[in-house]
Amino acid sequence: MDAVKLACATCGQMNRVPVEKLGAGPKCGSCGEALVDGRVIDLDAKAHDKATKGDELPLLVDYWAPWCGPCRQMAPEFVKAAASLKGQARLGKLNTEDNPQIAQRTRIQGIPALVLYKRGREVARLAGARPARDIVAFVQAHLG
Repeated sequence: MDAVKLACATCGQMNRVPVEKLGAGPKCGSCGEALVDGRVIDLDAKAHDKATKGDELPLLVDYWAPWCGPCRQMAPEFVKAAASLKGQARLGKLNTEDNPQIAQRTRIQGIPALVLYKRGREVARLAGARPARDIVAFVQAHLG
């Protein structure tokens, strides 16, 4: 595979990115927003559905809510994991309080919940707050 499709979380445009350019901070061809920059992507319902179904790079989604203490506690660790996984996977967050229909459809029973998607399919789940090293290890274990 010499290129992967990635959904822009800002405008929803699907982008084809050469694999060798994933570490170089590719930008959306439509709006210019960064596609893979080692930061956590804030997902709304539309961006969530487009990315989980269309991304060809693994996508780890943190399902969380602002009132959840463990979610807030894990947030800086999730940011560290995103930086460590730059070019290998994208990490995104979906606020389940703002998007209850997605939490219900994806069968989120408790938060924080980490769900790894690969090529349009859910491949693994991890429940509870985790340190960055555990998040990175979880994703890397499912990359192959």
